[in-house]
Amino acid sequence: MTKFDTNSTLKRLRNRYRLVVMNEDTYEEVVKFKLNRLSVYVALSTLFVLLVGLTVALIVFTPLKYYLPGAGYGDVKQVKEYRQLKIRVDSIETELKNKEQYYNNIQKVLQGSIPKLDTSKLELPKAETSND
Repeated sequence: MTKFDTNSTLKRLRNRYRLVVMNEDTYEEVVKFKLNRLSVYVALSTLFVLLVGLTVALIVFTPLKYYLPGAGYGDVKQVKEYRQLKIRVDSIETELKNKEQYYNNIQKVLQGSIPKLDTSKLELPKAETSND
């Protein structure tokens, strides 16, 4: 197994690179940056933290939080109405399924597609008892 050398990793992070943006037609340098890997990592991490912070601040400090479901910021009255509507929808769905099943059974009876039940008496063999 290779040994992980922290000195070489730090050296690679601090190696200097140059990023040049050039005009394609005239090959004139428009912008040039001197960078190293560590500065790029720090810049990207800072950008990520800032974007997350701004998003959280936007949600917390503006009325957008009221539009997020499950965040718990709605009025008590709205939450109560939401629960009642959910219960009503569930009961209506159950009732609809029952009526559809009833309709399908009536339709089968009218079409005569219900299999006839075998009502003949079954004759089971009697268990033999041994008297020794």
